[in-house]
Amino acid sequence: MRHILKLHRSLEEPIAHIPHNYQFITFDPEIHDQAWLDLNNLIFAAHPDQGNWAMADLENRMQEPWFDPKGFFLCVHNGKIAGFCWTKIHQDFVNQDPIGELYVIGVDPGESGMGIGKAVCTEGLIYLKEKGIKQAMLYVDDDNEAGKGLYRTLGFN
Repeated sequence: MRHILKLHRSLEEPIAHIPHNYQFITFDPEIHDQAWLDLNNLIFAAHPDQGNWAMADLENRMQEPWFDPKGFFLCVHNGKIAGFCWTKIHQDFVNQDPIGELYVIGVDPGESGMGIGKAVCTEGLIYLKEKGIKQAMLYVDDDNEAGKGLYRTLGFN
């Protein structure tokens, strides 16, 4: 049985950019949609929710009221997407401040171990903080030890 954890962290303390040799840009659906979709499906090939997406799945998410391409960060190296962090802001809670989510995070398996995940997630957290969000959250499968380790280094618990 699948067990999913919901982790949180405060965004009230300063967050510093992580220097990296790769370029960080924001998602442009006119340019990046197919390349992102291909990488997403490679990374999440065995994942029950995030894998095997069709273009319609991506297009449906981009039609959601929460979608903002400025909060969808790509790490690019040699003209290819090496990793990404897609954020989401939940504004629909009653009697509660909005909360930012690191919605989908992925790193090309061929680029693993280069610090891309931590750097691109940090860009997402900085974006949420700059939007005035005070709290961030994410979901991770309990058996995803690498993901949980990364998120702990980012201050999630």
